[in-house]
Amino acid sequence: MPADSALAVAMPSRTRSRVSNGSAMFVDGDGRGVWARRWRDLRALYADDMGGASTLSEFQLGLVGTAATMRCELERLEGQLSLGEAIDTDMYGRIAGHYRRIVETLGIERRQRDVSPTLEEIADEIAAEEEAAAQRDTEREAAE
Repeated sequence: MPADSALAVAMPSRTRSRVSNGSAMFVDGDGRGVWARRWRDLRALYADDMGGASTLSEFQLGLVGTAATMRCELERLEGQLSLGEAIDTDMYGRIAGHYRRIVETLGIERRQRDVSPTLEEIADEIAAEEEAAAQRDTEREAAE
């Protein structure tokens, strides 16, 4: 198998699809619509949650794209509901289940980000700096 994947990479770009070459996002469609823009955003966000697209295997990138597709479809159906339109709730539930399983397989979890220190941590740091300065002053006075 590894020889096959090396062969695919070594193939001239003209023999590969535009999607494989990175010049197109989809086999069909131009990728400029609302759905495609949202899909692209989600795909990038999910890849970032996993450490960045450059760290993912092609298989993982495929699952990330599938998760983005499922989420876009869920959002589309939710939009229809918000307009008071009827949707196939069985289909919605099945898509939600598939989405959850894909996200679970990828290991994407919502984790609280440490964006800044808490006020308590800042106060502790200031107190430690003041204590260290007082200690230095005491040592300096003792040395004189």
